[in-house]
Amino acid sequence: MDRLFQEWKYSDKLNLLIDSHRIVVNDLILTELIPFLIVRRSTKVIKSLKDLPRIPLQINWESIIELQTECLKEGINGIGIPDLIIAQNAKQKDVAVYSLDKHFVFYKIF
Repeated sequence: MDRLFQEWKYSDKLNLLIDSHRIVVNDLILTELIPFLIVRRSTKVIKSLKDLPRIPLQINWESIIELQTECLKEGINGIGIPDLIIAQNAKQKDVAVYSLDKHFVFYKIF
């Protein structure tokens, strides 16, 4: 029951962000989220995600190397390349990252 409440609490906030047109996605984010949602048979959520505005990915590998280096200097290990790409693109496009993923704690140093 507690997990269900947590999901509801966060989905309510996500709906608010979507309704206020403050959410964009990219293909990498969709690729990470949609398989999980397919398994859960969350077709309405999948449709909502696919309907969001998309930002094209433009990977700046030097920036990603710098970010990974800064993470390592700060003692932040195990950040995956997909998360670094998402962070690099968010910074490049001047958009915020909304995530419940604990890996994105590193985003504050970028």
